[in-house]
Amino acid sequence: MRSGRHLLLVLLLGSCLATAATRDSGDLSQYLRDDHPDVYTVVKGDTLWDISGRFLERPWLWPEVWRINPQIENPHLIYPGDRIHLVWVDGQPQLRLERGDAGRTVRMTPSDTESLHPEVRATPLESAIPAIRLDAIQGFLVQNRVVEPGVLDAAPYVVQGESERIVVGAGDRVYVRGELPDSESFSIVRKGPLYVDPDTNEVLGREATYIGLGQAVAQDGQIATLRVDSSREEIQIGDRILPTEERRLQSTFYPSAPAEDVNGQIISVFGGVTQVGQFDVVVLNRGEREGLEPGHVLAIYKRGALARDRIANEVIRLPSERAGLLMVFRTFEKLSYGLVLETERALAVEDEVRNPCPAMAAGVRRQPPAGPDRPLLTSPILPDFGRQALCSHPRDSPPPRW
Repeated sequence: MRSGRHLLLVLLLGSCLATAATRDSGDLSQYLRDDHPDVYTVVKGDTLWDISGRFLERPWLWPEVWRINPQIENPHLIYPGDRIHLVWVDGQPQLRLERGDAGRTVRMTPSDTESLHPEVRATPLESAIPAIRLDAIQGFLVQNRVVEPGVLDAAPYVVQGESERIVVGAGDRVYVRGELPDSESFSIVRKGPLYVDPDTNEVLGREATYIGLGQAVAQDGQIATLRVDSSREEIQIGDRILPTEERRLQSTFYPSAPAEDVNGQIISVFGGVTQVGQFDVVVLNRGEREGLEPGHVLAIYKRGALARDRIANEVIRLPSERAGLLMVFRTFEKLSYGLVLETERALAVEDEVRNPCPAMAAGVRRQPPAGPDRPLLTSPILPDFGRQALCSHPRDSPPPRW
């Protein structure tokens, strides 16, 4: 009798999943805006997020509709003057690129490669459009960093400025307690906030706020002399000296939803405030170890307020409500920086961040792009719904548990 009930349950579940798959699988057209253009010409000042929002109600679904033309050089880059065409293939919308004059017109410069045969390097006259507003995050891309707390505690530090100055800037010299190899460049940083996970109390790292750049010119015992080449603000006694960070600058991001469920919080906002608005840079208590990558889009949920249940005589927390979107643009092991792209109400530190397309069950995985006909989603335990089936409720509470 029990086995018969189990069989009936399996059949009913299979029927429900099949019905859902029939209704949602591959139906990307449901996410097109009603007022979408058939062709859009890119203009200077556009971002990929802006263009995606002209066609899609959910801009993070851009990778699902974007199709690369292998006959175009650097087809992943979009320039002012390019034309984005909305076409239909097998009943599904696709966005395709027609290269404009700016992307084809190039500047000829000498090649950096040393060779007996002279070469030239061709670069487009116009810069490719960014995914988001880079002016809001430029400093965080190349300067600030997060380190283990002990790194700053052990780093050399400024003890005095030239001519006993307490505060110095670019063009001055400072004296540093610690060893600095001659002729090497160093970053001058200041101890920033210590980030602690609000749920687990785990120390996630300390902000090393970028102040300037200098070069070591002399060493006498334990005291080094550092020439300040540039500074963002005045250098103070106690500022720390770190080796310059060698990493590839990533300024091109492609909006997409994370492949895994993400449940985190905004733990800080830059600018010394607690309220969060559009184009603010925020710190999240989730990072590379949770699978976050630059370009990942997360939904922001206004954390539910505490309320007293007078009947049960206890305090309860009200449900969180969706209130905005952000894009991760720089990741560290345990935390990330994100830029707030959209807000529907006032946000604050401790508000929640989640995947805008929550995964339905453990084991669901998304395959990397494999070409024009790449699969959207595969799962070892569920039918292939297509990723858009996971985005059926854009402003909902947490996804149903299967």
